[in-house]
Amino acid sequence: MATETLVRRNPARSGARPAKQAIGLRTRMRRNWQLYAMLALPLIWLALFAYWPMYGAIIAFKDYNVVDGILGSRWVGLKYFERFAESYQFWRLIKNTLILQAYELFATFWPPILLALGLNMARRRWYRRSVQLITYAPHFISTVVVVGLIVVIVDPNTGVLNQFLGLFGAGPIDVLNNPDYFRHLFVWSSSWQTMGFSAIIYLAALTSVSPELHEAAIVDGASRLRRVWHIDLPAIRPVAVILLILNIGSIMTSGFEKVLLLQNTLNLQASEVIDTYVYKLGFASQVPQFSYAAAIGLFRSVIGLVLLVLANTIARRFARSSLW
Repeated sequence: MATETLVRRNPARSGARPAKQAIGLRTRMRRNWQLYAMLALPLIWLALFAYWPMYGAIIAFKDYNVVDGILGSRWVGLKYFERFAESYQFWRLIKNTLILQAYELFATFWPPILLALGLNMARRRWYRRSVQLITYAPHFISTVVVVGLIVVIVDPNTGVLNQFLGLFGAGPIDVLNNPDYFRHLFVWSSSWQTMGFSAIIYLAALTSVSPELHEAAIVDGASRLRRVWHIDLPAIRPVAVILLILNIGSIMTSGFEKVLLLQNTLNLQASEVIDTYVYKLGFASQVPQFSYAAAIGLFRSVIGLVLLVLANTIARRFARSSLW
């Protein structure tokens, strides 16, 4: 009895470790205040520019005017959603947006993977660094500059493209004013601009592959392509699936700035997407239609959310990788 009492009073003799006391949130914040201070600015930015603007989305359900304000404007329910669904622009905007974004998703998904695999297999360091520098650089060029380069290159009179075609006797092609060329011009220029920077993520995933796996595969007589197929691709598959899900979720949101800068009255048939239409309704028209533009934008966001959830569900079931 006395021994049991002694063990209870002195748990160190019995070999039992005392439980670690939980540290409160206030204590953790006081000890690591530098980290919380660094976190404060991104959180403030997120609250001001991502969550607070959601309050203004209610104008999609109101007949908004500047004099009465958001709360004082008359409530009209789904009036503007029905108006957009019955508009002759509805299916044309949906088709242009989906085709352009699906095309861009295809053209920008696999080139970074191929580039990362090629750089990972490159043996000469100077060659790998040179290719990385050349392919990463376009990412840091602004959209306005990229569009300016495109306009200069495809100019029907002085552009490099038409001068090159002239060497083979081909006539000048007015690429910018032809709706048949708009999607190809937009998509492949975006692929060129983002390919190198997107490959960084896949290169980071390839660094987690153990060299022993490749050494064992070489001993077994596996070729380079076999090692890429059975070792490297499975290593980057979870990352590729996550990026694909995120891209599918934003498939209804096209590159607004680039589309608007490349757009003109002659290629409007293929270049008019939801983003540019909302901009014209809300800001570029003589009589701004804020509620109608907000309803179309909210409709686009809901469709994007549905596609994101659907893509995540399919990926979780078949690829065993998902966002949640």
